[in-house]
Amino acid sequence: MTVRICAAAAAILVSAGCGASTTEAKPLPPVNVKAMSMKEGFGDLERLAEAARSEGALNVIALPRDWVNYGEVIDAFAEKYDIKVDELEPGASSKRQIDAAGQLRPDVFDLTLDVAVANAARFAPYKVQGWLDLPDNVKDPSGAWYAAYGGYMSIGYDPRAVPAPASFADLLKPGYTVALDGDPLRSAAAFDGVMAASLHHGAPDPRRGVQLFAKLRRAGRLTEPAKANVIVGWDHLNAARAAQQSGSWKVTIPKDAPLGEYRFQAINKNAPHPATARLWQEFLFSDEGQNLLQKGYARPVRAEAMLMRGTLDTEQTAKLPAAPGPPVLLTIPQMDAGKSYVKKEWAKSG
Repeated sequence: MTVRICAAAAAILVSAGCGASTTEAKPLPPVNVKAMSMKEGFGDLERLAEAARSEGALNVIALPRDWVNYGEVIDAFAEKYDIKVDELEPGASSKRQIDAAGQLRPDVFDLTLDVAVANAARFAPYKVQGWLDLPDNVKDPSGAWYAAYGGYMSIGYDPRAVPAPASFADLLKPGYTVALDGDPLRSAAAFDGVMAASLHHGAPDPRRGVQLFAKLRRAGRLTEPAKANVIVGWDHLNAARAAQQSGSWKVTIPKDAPLGEYRFQAINKNAPHPATARLWQEFLFSDEGQNLLQKGYARPVRAEAMLMRGTLDTEQTAKLPAAPGPPVLLTIPQMDAGKSYVKKEWAKSG
């Protein structure tokens, strides 16, 4: 990945008179709380923060406090800028965020790719200061939506009960009792678990994934998480559990199934606190915000650029589950085809 780094030049205006020189301050531009960048709308971060404090609050939605360390992220933002954060429906899905926006009036969204792309017209374009650090394939060119963090679909397991599985196919061996993170007909995480198991030579084949879990179900070994010795879920969740349960839980990402996914940020076009929404994005994509997300075992979207600049928390990076290589990111047509197949075949596959 080529990281483009731009440097900004600062100009000093000097006027001379009566044999002495004086420095004249350049008039500050008027604040535009709906601007497409910090420089365009506010000039600098201090003025953006001032405009945000005058609004006094931020409405976030679908950010569970135990999801990628969002609790600490929210608290750090609130303390840093002295702004009250209202946490709306922490368990809301991406679709629910959009459906409830008119009633609940969130300022910002945290979405899956398909929902972000489908609803781009509902968002206010805004390009954060670190825009050039974001890979082109995880951001809308206009700034309507852009990835903040990602992860790999993983296999968490109890090493006291079963050996480390090297692949999803290993889960068919005796001894493994397996759980998905929900129902794949309703849960995005469970659907992605099925799609990870479907990968074949880097491409999804939904039939493979559905058949694997159908075999587990027929054998009586597809169960709920509380009864399982294996949970198929996002690596940041399995890694957090492994950290809490040292020795009794481990996590692996199968080499033949490196399915990855990013979560995408967007500003509500009708945000009740437009300046604060932009300040939140600046914080989330700052070195501080990205490192806080990584503390929750997420993979920051700016990690490569931060590593080059020496601002990435490499001690925490070393704690992330070992990645087998670049992630396979599903395209929207692949997602749609997978959802269509799972909807048609899941119920009758067992």
